[in-house]
Amino acid sequence: MSLTAGEIVRLETVRESPPNGFILSDGERTVLLPYGEIVGERPKPGDRVEAFLFHDTLGRLTATTRKPLLRLGEVAKLAVADVHPRYGCFLEMGLGRQLLLPAAELPRERELRPRPGDELYVRMAHDKSGRIIAALAEEADLAKLAVPAPAAWFNRTVRCRVTRLSRVGAFVFAEEESPRLGVLGLIPASEQTRPLRLGEALEARVTFVRNDGRVNLSMRPRKEIGREEDAERILAWLRSRDSGAMPYSDETPPDIIQRKFGISKAAFKRALGKLMKEGVVRQEGGWTYLNEQQDPS
Repeated sequence: MSLTAGEIVRLETVRESPPNGFILSDGERTVLLPYGEIVGERPKPGDRVEAFLFHDTLGRLTATTRKPLLRLGEVAKLAVADVHPRYGCFLEMGLGRQLLLPAAELPRERELRPRPGDELYVRMAHDKSGRIIAALAEEADLAKLAVPAPAAWFNRTVRCRVTRLSRVGAFVFAEEESPRLGVLGLIPASEQTRPLRLGEALEARVTFVRNDGRVNLSMRPRKEIGREEDAERILAWLRSRDSGAMPYSDETPPDIIQRKFGISKAAFKRALGKLMKEGVVRQEGGWTYLNEQQDPS
């Protein structure tokens, strides 16, 4: 048997070694079980002990009878205890000590990194020296915990957690089915109302249930509700201007609309269409104007 950090093994108690603890063995190698790492009664010579292996602060392989929230190769959702700008995130792993998720696994932008209290789906792995570390769970890892979304999820608002960020959007795990199972999903960048950080929990609306059981989601309200809110926001902005006019209309490029109002070109046109139908605004020469007869109050 090989003694490897991150694994739970059954070892025989060889002897007590005061003032340190007990010496455990697999028949070939030995490892120390410190007194402070013993849960329950102390073992006696000859007793077999189930222990989790890790490296202590001096780099020595050490045993504990505490039960970790995950072991080598397993995936679990762990809470962020602390964030270090150079080293990465320190995660609670159920042992009274923390597991490092290296900074290389985190977004470059500090504002997108997890905060204490956020939770991350990670896999326990080894670094180059054989110490245990965390790695962000890959899609294949999360697929083992996923179940297909029912068709009834369409337009439903669900609670989800950000598992990975990319240019196309935020990959999430919708934690609706049970504490250990969920649905894989994506919130496209165009459907985000603000930047999302890794490990953040939020509520989002299911806009599409795919054939493979995964979902697309949006942070935006349904079109009918969104049109009202967008129209009110555009109208308030127009009323705040002394000229009662803005250099934006149906002809304005989508990227400018997104930067200025935080909504898509389609949503902008729907909101303007509502205001024009109500006679509140008009468009001329690529500009939008408040109608003079409109009471600004």
